[in-house]
Amino acid sequence: MCHRTIDLAFDGAIATLTLNRPEVMNGLTGDMRREIMAAVAAAAGTARVLVLTGAGRAFCSGQDLRDVPEDEPIPFERLLREEYEPMLRAIYDCPIPTIAAVNGAAAGAGANLALAADVVIAAQSAVFIQAFARIGLVPDAGGTYWLPRQVGFARAMGAALFAEKITADEAAAWGMIWQSVPDADFAATVAARAAQLAEGPTVAYRLTKQALRASFANDLDRQLALEARSQGEAGESRDFREGVAAFLEKRPARYEGR
Repeated sequence: MCHRTIDLAFDGAIATLTLNRPEVMNGLTGDMRREIMAAVAAAAGTARVLVLTGAGRAFCSGQDLRDVPEDEPIPFERLLREEYEPMLRAIYDCPIPTIAAVNGAAAGAGANLALAADVVIAAQSAVFIQAFARIGLVPDAGGTYWLPRQVGFARAMGAALFAEKITADEAAAWGMIWQSVPDADFAATVAARAAQLAEGPTVAYRLTKQALRASFANDLDRQLALEARSQGEAGESRDFREGVAAFLEKRPARYEGR
């Protein structure tokens, strides 16, 4: 399935969404945001894991400032509420596991687009930049939500105010991302991780994502109750029955749940 600004490809149970404007480091446009939402929905209905990556030397440079009105103030509030929020929610709420495979620079909204995924794997040469302060803006696209939860308040504030490059190794050490991988091993690592998730218990993955994210807003009692409900649903799934059978029979599990 091909689009003007993205590519969506399926390889068995793995869907790969590639931001495909390499000539501008995959800067985001209105068309691109709409196509990303449609592609995520298509992947969620067909695949068991979704990989997001970028074409060329960058993952995503953030908002393409040429894709805005030239002779009037940029309507940032409308842009964020009507275009960015639905795109980010589509990725964040995707029922299948999502991997951001950050192949190069992820800057501004592009950095936070990556952080919307469940797991971020970055090539060692990649960098993350909360570049907003460089042009007099506030971190957006979820940056003020994800960063302090992932790296802590002090590092989030420094990243936002200084707008300096954060290397993939630093991002991994800080807990911003899951893994920094040598460039030579990047493609193989992403493929292996995607295959691992594609072969896993999809129902349990969906419930795990929901429970972990709810924990930031819940007190202990509400979280324990959510765990119990989630485990009740997981325990009634075909995935659980298959997992137990595979364990007892000492064979790999063959999960098919959705």
